[in-house]
Amino acid sequence: MRHVATGNLDPPALEQLRAERDLYERLLELNQHDDIHEFLQHALTLLTSVAGATRGYLELKAPQYAQTPSFWVSQGAAAEEWQAFQQRISRGVIAKALASGETVITASALGDPRFKDHESVQRQRIEAVLCVPLGATPSLGVIYLQGREHPGAFSSQDRKRSELCARHLGPLAERLLLRLRDDVTDDPTLALRKELELPGLIGKSSALAEVFKQLRAAAPLDVGVLLTGETGTGKTELARAIHQNSRRSHAPFVEVNCAALPDSLIESELFGAERGSHSTASRAYPGKVAAAEGGTLFLDEVGELSLAAQSKLLQLLQSKLYYPLGAVSARRANLRVLAATNADLKDKVADKAFREDLYFRLHVLPVHVPSLRERREDIALLAQHFCVTTCEENGLRPLRLSSGALLAASNAEWPGNVRQLCNAVAAATIRAAGDGVEQVESRHLFPEEAGSSGSPGLTYQEATRRFQRQFVRDTLREVNWSIGDAARRLDVARSYVYALIRTHGIERD
Repeated sequence: MRHVATGNLDPPALEQLRAERDLYERLLELNQHDDIHEFLQHALTLLTSVAGATRGYLELKAPQYAQTPSFWVSQGAAAEEWQAFQQRISRGVIAKALASGETVITASALGDPRFKDHESVQRQRIEAVLCVPLGATPSLGVIYLQGREHPGAFSSQDRKRSELCARHLGPLAERLLLRLRDDVTDDPTLALRKELELPGLIGKSSALAEVFKQLRAAAPLDVGVLLTGETGTGKTELARAIHQNSRRSHAPFVEVNCAALPDSLIESELFGAERGSHSTASRAYPGKVAAAEGGTLFLDEVGELSLAAQSKLLQLLQSKLYYPLGAVSARRANLRVLAATNADLKDKVADKAFREDLYFRLHVLPVHVPSLRERREDIALLAQHFCVTTCEENGLRPLRLSSGALLAASNAEWPGNVRQLCNAVAAATIRAAGDGVEQVESRHLFPEEAGSSGSPGLTYQEATRRFQRQFVRDTLREVNWSIGDAARRLDVARSYVYALIRTHGIERD
């Protein structure tokens, strides 16, 4: 070891030398941990203290070790707040660091043009941030530090020490991940896929495996299933899978989007119409119930049915009888009804907008379809799948997403879930093909971020208006559009909330 003479050093330099020596000693102590959770917690404690951060987050999520799950720890929040803290941090900052493989540092994310428009940044009013990738490219994970114990930004010394820690922690984390690879089941959905036909349902997360278990139980039974979940999560694909694994798989699968039909056509679309039953019925129309005879009728957005149509649907479920529009005698149906909704039907029942008896008829076997937030480990698999299918469907030469693009996608916010991800990857694949490159990069997937530095600046008034619109819209989403709750959160009168909605043209999703 090289000897350093300390006799001629001034007190500040001597103090810095001692601090660096203590840091190296604490880093070496992390070698003693064989439990990955204990290792991460001690590492994050060291990092937050070194940089003087008020909050910290450390995540291991290495695509090259697909057999291992993701691990994360946080600092500066109570244990019960950890999950909420994971959702509150700025995924945009993390995505930037992972995609570039470089440290991201900003005195104020709220004022930084790279991040100021991100929902999490605006909602949490995020200021000082220091985000360091962990390990060599592609990164094993990320270190995210937010807020300072003392006013101001993170210093260059904070950055230097954090990057030193990250370089040392990388090999230690890799050692633990390699050890875990042989002990962790690679794909919890694999055994279920061997039992069931599940084409088009991509992923191997534990959340998806739980859905498959419910599907296995529901498919053989001739009872109703109500699929719930956010828009774009893949409820239609799951309904089709239930049909394909049922005794009715040889018969038709007929889908009806109840939200896409006007009230005047819902009844005739579902139950059919006799000739002359209304002004446009020049011939008899059989309807979707008749088209699904022997098979499965899938009612998407069932909460949008009118009360009159609900009454007829209830009769169909109870007696297997229905009346086409204008018919004088009942028809008998042999089918299974599956339904889906992204609305809370309990609230609709309470508001007298949905029949309670119909709700209980549909709610025999409820299945929750998880959002992408609940199955982030599936995002990379889904993105690669959509890239391949886009190339095949459009006659493009084969492309794949780069490691940076996959990491950026996995850490991005996808409020539109699988549908939004599919559209974004399809557009990115076409852009990459147009550029003539070998891989789809992060700039193809998020072009608005790649080109943000060259965009014209906003006026103060326009920036304020945009922030106000986004803030009000986010608040309404969080309270499920309860105007009273939104008014209390915003600390304004209910009438002013309505005025803000009109002024900014905010519409419910």
